[in-house]
Amino acid sequence: MKQPGFFDVEERLARLSGLGDQLEAFSRTVDFEVFRPDLELALAYSDGSKGGRPPFDPVLMFKILIIQRLNNLSDERTEYLINDRLSFMRFLGLGLSNRVPDAKTVWLFRERLTQAGAIERLFDRFDATLRNAGYLPMSGQILDATLVAAPKQRNTNAEKADLRAGRIPEDWQDKPAKMSHKDRHARWTLKFTKAKRQDDGTIPSSDLAIPFFGYKSHVSIDRKFRFIRKCKTTDAAASDGARLREGLLDKTNTASSVWADTAYRSKANEDFMDKEDFVSKVHRKKPYLKPMPRHIQKSNAGKSVIRSRVEHVFADQKSQTGLFIRTVGITRATMRIGLANIVYNMRRFLFLERLNASA
Repeated sequence: MKQPGFFDVEERLARLSGLGDQLEAFSRTVDFEVFRPDLELALAYSDGSKGGRPPFDPVLMFKILIIQRLNNLSDERTEYLINDRLSFMRFLGLGLSNRVPDAKTVWLFRERLTQAGAIERLFDRFDATLRNAGYLPMSGQILDATLVAAPKQRNTNAEKADLRAGRIPEDWQDKPAKMSHKDRHARWTLKFTKAKRQDDGTIPSSDLAIPFFGYKSHVSIDRKFRFIRKCKTTDAAASDGARLREGLLDKTNTASSVWADTAYRSKANEDFMDKEDFVSKVHRKKPYLKPMPRHIQKSNAGKSVIRSRVEHVFADQKSQTGLFIRTVGITRATMRIGLANIVYNMRRFLFLERLNASA
């Protein structure tokens, strides 16, 4: 077997480019340097005057987090694949002789950003990039939420009651190791789904209610380009409708229409949108114990054609990047979901740029 040479690596990278390296397309399309000021502000590294090994470049480390979300990787698997894959090394600007961050370094970097609450600034920074590229929020906005699973907790009824009341169970207070593994913010809720047709051809009159544990990702996308413009993370039991009045509406959208399902229909929300000069296109609810009026049914059907576009966002996040919360606590969950939202916008940006280039 001959010794590998420099040009052998170059030929292999050229081959990867010809096969369609997604990360190479990311490097061409997304200017990751725009994140540097926010990363440096959040990390607050020392000037190095006290000595010690210098930290890895923050933009390189942020790109590692992007790789993780694109491929749904753990920290340990990320370390292995960066060492193993030429496409990962090229995306990060690393050569075969360069030092690669280990799993602990990746965890510490993400944790530092998490504790600094940097994800909102990073999300807004890329949104500004989209606007500068001409992708302004247009044609109104669509609101929705999706459940994001987290590892189930094995708690007693008394412990659950304490957590719902915002208290730390007494048995946990003197056990810091146990506390670190207990998620005190995730909640149980019921996930309703349409009942399936039975063997005899009949369909049950009631939908299925499936217990679900975790968090909820709330988003607002623009109707024109379908980018996520506003986002919020809550526990799974939080009401969808109340989030509309908590900064989920984008006032910079060029149109005032707001589409959402019946969970967002309430007098408080309608009054709020009217006061803020938004036009409600929210689905109307079926009257209690009465058939749905024909004109409302027809109106809701027309709204559904537009509102359903937001479902593609959640489907993309869960099928392509495997969105799942592996961490403990809502602060880390917010970081995970926020990164997923940034990655979705990057992938959408890449798709639209390709579409424009081929037009």
